[in-house]
Amino acid sequence: MRGILRFGSRKILLYVAAAIVVGLVASYAVIPAPDSPKFQSEEGILDLTQVRISENPQKLNGEWEFYWQELLSPEDIQNRLARDGSHGRWIHIPSSWLGYRLDDQQLNGTGFATYRLVIQLSEQDRNERLALRLPTIFHAYKLWVNGELLAEVGVVGQDKRSVTPQLATRLVFFQPENDTVELVMQVSNFHHKRGGITKFIELGGSDVLTVKTHLNIAGEMFVTTSLLLIGIYHLLLFVLRRKDRAPLYFGLFTLLFGIRSLLVGEHLLTQLWPAFPWEIQFKIEYLTLCSGGYIITKYSNSIFPNSVSRWFRLGSEIVTGALCLVVAVSPALFYTKLLTVIGVVVVLHMVYLMVGLVQSAVRRMEGALFFLLVSMVALVTVINDFLYFNESSPIGNTSPLGLLVFTIAQMFLLSSRFTRAATNEERIARQLQDANNKLTEMNMNLEQTVLERTQALSVAHDDLRSSYDQLLLSEQGRKKLLAYITHDLRLPLSSMLGYVEAVRDRVKPERDEQYLKYIRDNTIRINRMIEELSFLSHLETGQVSYRMEPVHIVHFLRGFYEQYELVVRDAGLNFMLDVGVAEDQGPGSSVVELDAQRLEQVLFNLVSNAMKFSSRGGAVRIALAVKEENEIRNAIISVQDTGMGIPPEQLEQIFNRNYRVDRPGMENGVEGSGLGLAICREIVQAHGGTVRAESDGETGSIFYVSLPCIQEDRR
Repeated sequence: MRGILRFGSRKILLYVAAAIVVGLVASYAVIPAPDSPKFQSEEGILDLTQVRISENPQKLNGEWEFYWQELLSPEDIQNRLARDGSHGRWIHIPSSWLGYRLDDQQLNGTGFATYRLVIQLSEQDRNERLALRLPTIFHAYKLWVNGELLAEVGVVGQDKRSVTPQLATRLVFFQPENDTVELVMQVSNFHHKRGGITKFIELGGSDVLTVKTHLNIAGEMFVTTSLLLIGIYHLLLFVLRRKDRAPLYFGLFTLLFGIRSLLVGEHLLTQLWPAFPWEIQFKIEYLTLCSGGYIITKYSNSIFPNSVSRWFRLGSEIVTGALCLVVAVSPALFYTKLLTVIGVVVVLHMVYLMVGLVQSAVRRMEGALFFLLVSMVALVTVINDFLYFNESSPIGNTSPLGLLVFTIAQMFLLSSRFTRAATNEERIARQLQDANNKLTEMNMNLEQTVLERTQALSVAHDDLRSSYDQLLLSEQGRKKLLAYITHDLRLPLSSMLGYVEAVRDRVKPERDEQYLKYIRDNTIRINRMIEELSFLSHLETGQVSYRMEPVHIVHFLRGFYEQYELVVRDAGLNFMLDVGVAEDQGPGSSVVELDAQRLEQVLFNLVSNAMKFSSRGGAVRIALAVKEENEIRNAIISVQDTGMGIPPEQLEQIFNRNYRVDRPGMENGVEGSGLGLAICREIVQAHGGTVRAESDGETGSIFYVSLPCIQEDRR
């Protein structure tokens, strides 16, 4: 007997060792370490003349000039270099100034400093549009590129009262003026234990870094959304069936770390809500770390009962509660020093749970070995994150991805538990039905007492059957919910796929041309939407150039009217131009600095909308007025139609991306991507103007484009 147990334990240990190896390999396979920078700066000079960074972005690594306890502008540095010669203090980037030795003294994490780096470019990069991809820098900074201030995150100052910390990633664009680029950065930190540039700054072509940034954001949005949806789904499962607490703890754990993933990496929360308080952001991040170990302990104990001792649960509650209390009431400068302690506590929780999982695997409890494998993946990513945030690991933020793998695996585990419970219910119901039938046949002639007992068993069976039916209905409701979500995602593509298969299988050959027209029209509409989204994205990121020049707005409108008069009249609409009042004020009163091509695009969008929503016989009117408000003269262009109008409650939303007017009775033929007005707004705002709409919802709409006129002293 002992030999059998010894052989079984040895086999389980082999499984455990395999799980650990697979977990480590899987973790570092899906999250490889970033390439080390090939070029390093020396004494504040980085030579990139041998590489074309517009196509091959480089991480800025090496020595930067370092001015401790000084906030210097580029002009200040140039004056000092001209007066004193070369600067003799450098610091290696990326790294915190915490622990940096300066004048035989070791710096602490708080303070302020100025960094400077001169980059020598290749001949091919001198005329390229470049970009800097800035990570989170602790904890407020200003960045000058060739003397121009391009980025400011938080408020830089020389003491805690004058500094406003903020964590955010940035992507800034610039055009090199010559073969060198000078970077000057002021950094202040009085709120965190570490200060300085602790992560790589990346330099490359604007297009390459823009695509890379968007891909990173998309990946983090996928992970975050998945964690949040999984967490909410399991909390709803617990609401429907409160007896099993495993979905509750698992849902809370996943939801909390889904929220945390908004606060790290690309910092999606600050991109969506730039004014979100920094202190609250940091407290939420640390509170999720502190409570994560305790919640996963409760979850593990609910999955594998008695796998966690009472003393460990009590100690976990005390330690977790104390850490959460310290984070909640103390400033970040204090509790960030406890990051190592928090990491040790979290890792100890996970190691203890894995010991319990090994014991459960030895007892051959279902799912224990699988749980151990994915826990190893999560443990490796969590340990890497603690090392990364302490500047001891080259791999970036990995815990969201590791936790996503962990949560998906737990979904399978919980689903198998529900499936097994339903299967057991069915098996018990069948056994009870068979037993009841046999007892009925055997005891038909027994005494009344036996009959009453049989009836009691039948009542118990009916109750059990009713409970099973309720559980089955609950499971069907869950499947319907998933089916509705899947249908909403597949419907657009399934519709077009159905028409393609109908043409291919020649279901109705006489309607093939109609099917192909439907597919073609939808393909064109989707392609147009993609083009408009791409153009709008370029507008929003400042990648569209404008050729601004002084233009007499009256002459511009007359040219526009003459160009599109026949187009509007061929649509069966009257087209009118009214510039009389503005023209009477003199030709010099309505000169606007604008890009004629872009403004023509705005007016064409507005006139096209007017034509689209107006019936034949209606009218489209363009008018110009010049008004002066607060000593500023504005040229106001109005486009009025006699169409169906816009509901007043929707006027503030029509300029939002993908928003379309939704009202009963709208013709099916009126289609659009909902992007035209958003593009109009971006172009008008780039001209320093505004665009708005008025409508009573019944008798047409009026769109007003207001542009500032050039002042007399500028002409």
